Amino acid sequence: MVRIGIVGVGFMGMIHFYGAKKLRGAKVTAIATRNARKLAGDWSSIQGNFGPRGKKNEDLTGVARHAEIDSLLADRNVDLVDICLPTDQHADVAVAALRAGKHVLVEKSIALDVKDADRMLAAARRAGRRLLVAHVLPFFPEFAFARTAITSGKYGKLVAAHFKRIISQPTWSADIASLEKTGGPAVDLHIHDTHFIGLVCGVPKRVYARGITERGFVTYLTTHYLFDDPSVCVTCSSGAICQQGRPFVHGYEIYLEKATLLYESGTQPLTVLTADGKSHQPKLGPGDPIVAFTAELQHAAGVVRGAARPAELSGQLARDALRLCHCEAQSVLTGKAVAIG
Repeated sequence: MVRIGIVGVGFMGMIHFYGAKKLRGAKVTAIATRNARKLAGDWSSIQGNFGPRGKKNEDLTGVARHAEIDSLLADRNVDLVDICLPTDQHADVAVAALRAGKHVLVEKSIALDVKDADRMLAAARRAGRRLLVAHVLPFFPEFAFARTAITSGKYGKLVAAHFKRIISQPTWSADIASLEKTGGPAVDLHIHDTHFIGLVCGVPKRVYARGITERGFVTYLTTHYLFDDPSVCVTCSSGAICQQGRPFVHGYEIYLEKATLLYESGTQPLTVLTADGKSHQPKLGPGDPIVAFTAELQHAAGVVRGAARPAELSGQLARDALRLCHCEAQSVLTGKAVAIG
């Protein structure tokens, strides 16, 4: 049994808690928050841009409640520390947890700064523990299908792809809305796609991006990823730019030699167009996003037990995705292509 301690009971901490309820061979045994009302089970103040709102009387039976992080890190009934704090706090808490002998799952983004990500990876190596990063996108059925289609070669090689991820300015969370705490949309939002592109295409050699900035932070961009193979064309548009009336949207158009994959949340269900002129909509798993978080946490528990490889949750891949975001922001600010290095 992998025993999970959640640090931070905001929106993502709550979503992880709900996702963990259906785990096999793992369970939440502890939480840590300085908010006395949340420790008492009143989560009614928690809300996000998907999923349920927090309950006033959340059942915390059998869950140890810690008012301080250090107390949870000393809890012998915790094997895996699940860090769901604002991104600017990830590095220090992750390093402390690893030094305490715990495995770590940290919400994306791995950190704000690549140097902090490297510090986290080094701490994991020294401790002999796992550093996993909770990039949930590969566990959503539409993206899991796209990954298999690209990497399996079922429809031939990848020719081109365009990814899309657009939100309005977040008004439901002060932490999420804070550019300083999250790195802005070009990190906090866009990193979903840089991670997925790295997972299915590998890390590109250079990036070229144009975008919009606010107080030195990039809030919207469109990027061209430049790989060794000049015949592969991969782009992405991402940011917080649309008006409040439009809901969050993400999706892709992926062009393979023998098929085209189309998907946009809310408007275009996943559709496969094949060379014979036909199209079909694959049968996918449940659309409830909590199911994807359950799958993510189940995979993390499997890695801790030694029954699965990190792959989607790899700390190194998450670090590389952060590096991509920073290089893209640099390209926006300079107007030049930037080498990843």
